[in-house]
Amino acid sequence: MTARWLVPVLAFGGISVAVMQTLIVPIVAQLPALLDTSTSNASWVITSTLLSGAVATPIMGRLGDLYGKRRIILLSLALMVAGSLLCGFTSELVPMVAGRAVQGFAMGAIPLGIGVMRDELPPERLGSAMAFMSSSLGVGGALGMPLAAYVAQHADWHALFFGSAGIGVAAMVLVRLLVPESARRTPGRFDVIGTLGLSAGLVALLLPISKGGDWGWGSGTVLGLLAAAVVIFLAWGAYELRIADPLVDLRTTARRQVLLTNLASIMVGLAFYAATLVLPQLLQLPASTGYGLGQSMVVAGLCVAPMGIAMMLVSSLSARLSQARGPKVSLMTGLVILAAAYLAGTGLMGAVWQTVVVAVLIGVGIGIAYSAMPALILGAVDPSESGAANGLNTLMRSIGTSTSSAVVGVVLARMTSPVVPGGPEVPDLAGFRTAFLIAAGAALLGLVIAAFLPSSTAVGSAASPVHADPVERGHAVSSRG
Repeated sequence: MTARWLVPVLAFGGISVAVMQTLIVPIVAQLPALLDTSTSNASWVITSTLLSGAVATPIMGRLGDLYGKRRIILLSLALMVAGSLLCGFTSELVPMVAGRAVQGFAMGAIPLGIGVMRDELPPERLGSAMAFMSSSLGVGGALGMPLAAYVAQHADWHALFFGSAGIGVAAMVLVRLLVPESARRTPGRFDVIGTLGLSAGLVALLLPISKGGDWGWGSGTVLGLLAAAVVIFLAWGAYELRIADPLVDLRTTARRQVLLTNLASIMVGLAFYAATLVLPQLLQLPASTGYGLGQSMVVAGLCVAPMGIAMMLVSSLSARLSQARGPKVSLMTGLVILAAAYLAGTGLMGAVWQTVVVAVLIGVGIGIAYSAMPALILGAVDPSESGAANGLNTLMRSIGTSTSSAVVGVVLARMTSPVVPGGPEVPDLAGFRTAFLIAAGAALLGLVIAAFLPSSTAVGSAASPVHADPVERGHAVSSRG
């Protein structure tokens, strides 16, 4: 009975995390007024979740490998609930930013859920289960947006956070009752110094990426932080290679299948986020601009929602394709569809139904690509490393979305025109098309990277990693005794 509910419960946990992440989107423009602060300060409500989620994802994965994946999933969801309640009871900037930072720690629940599936499910069910879990982030985000928009329009905005807390509590209860704790553990100790080093490096990297538009891309702060990130990551890498129980096994990460999958993940994340930045704005801009579609916030959310539905529906198709032809083929197929969707989207911006078609096509491409990544990662690492390895892959997606937010944000901020002569500037049609072309370029670059992945005919067994060459395979066997 429990095994039957394992996948839907874990996927519900992933969807609840995605809803938490996107619930703030409908009220972003109102945040300065709601929190009585400047636009620059209000942006920390978004940035804090981004940073904490990026830092927490590989850390939670490692903790799950060491101390039990279900236990750390429950911890992740509990932090989401605590952060949601903190946000729900405040209208001040500092506690709101703190609450959103605490919420970000829930991002580790998705890769941990994939790790639980590897530990508990038979190989014949694993591919489709991982595909469904991997798509939960996009599904929750796309479906949560119109719901959040409706709540924001018809109720006090704090209700968004209380709703997130309620969903989180429901997910915790279901996980506690229906998800078994894995008996598989990684021997060793938690790498505190490595955790601090990785956290410092990620903050130094992602902070200037997310705030560069406000601070100036050529400013001393941005350039100094980027230089610091390089130095920190080099020192952190040297340290991780020397210790017995590293936070991230860089030798495993350097394997061709893992490395190229992670690089492709950055490109997919970059391409994915462009749609969530462009389509809602295009739909909500007034028709008087000549290209805006004049829709309400709720309608705009409903038009984007099919992207998430498409991701969910194609996850099983991706799993079957991976089983028949290998996850490399699935990843490349998804990237081809994604690139084609964005290229077609540059010409499909003239009507509401066209944006829905573009959203569906992007969802299909993202769903197939995202669903292939866990199979590629888990096919190249030891089962004892599954939580940390999937956490790192999720981190790569986050880096891609962060970069997309910065790059597309700059494009839309620079390519503007007034709504009326002398009125406020808004992104123009050329800016939207340029953003889509950037996303298409990222998908094509991801396709080139994926082409160099080692080929395989099926998803690897949950128990034994599939490596690129016999030398690595032999090393993996000998290291497990």
